[in-house]
Amino acid sequence: MSNAATILVIDDEPQIRRLLDGTLGRAGYRVVEAASGREALGKIEETQPDIVLLDLGLPDRDGLELIPALMKQSKAAILIVSARDATEQKVTALDLGAVDYVTKPFDTDELLARVRAALRGRIGADGGRANITAGGVTFDLLNRRVTRGDEEVHLTPKEFAVVAELARFPGRVITHQQLLSVVWSHDYERHIEYLRVVIRNIRQKLEDDPARPAIIVNELGVGYRLMGERVDVG
Repeated sequence: MSNAATILVIDDEPQIRRLLDGTLGRAGYRVVEAASGREALGKIEETQPDIVLLDLGLPDRDGLELIPALMKQSKAAILIVSARDATEQKVTALDLGAVDYVTKPFDTDELLARVRAALRGRIGADGGRANITAGGVTFDLLNRRVTRGDEEVHLTPKEFAVVAELARFPGRVITHQQLLSVVWSHDYERHIEYLRVVIRNIRQKLEDDPARPAIIVNELGVGYRLMGERVDVG
């Protein structure tokens, strides 16, 4: 799917659109461009892209306002590519439905990795996800089993709930608020310290070096992402 995927780039800066068009085109993607929110809404309905790269500073409307409108017209995964680097902006975009947030100026290799992760997540959302493998650890969500190599790892109910939410969207940032609302459904705002403790315990059980985590990584002030390497669908 990835080589045939269509990506809609929404950015009012011609030089950014040219850069992304060249980078994504060389990676095998079909690129469609829009320079405004109005143009984007027309293009997304016309082309039905797999991925949207959305700048927040558009000339006719704020990109944050555009996210719900884009989601109404398409199942495309929305990645924010913006110079805005405030944590509040990132959290708002993710809570509105964006799957990831890349800050300008960006590294093109990292951006392509984020695009691939978003495509993996979309494939799984369309067809259902059975297993995710990351760093030698396999997460079997259907059977509620986690194995590291050939050995099954025991997780507490809270630990598994956190892992399962992260593994549903490998490569995607899951905000603190989303994790808290899923795992501690009542009065969840009070439990941010509990979440940190649970993440620390999970890393002790799964990571080769818990002090330098490679499976569950932190997005400072925003949330966590599980760096899934493979998604088995079925």
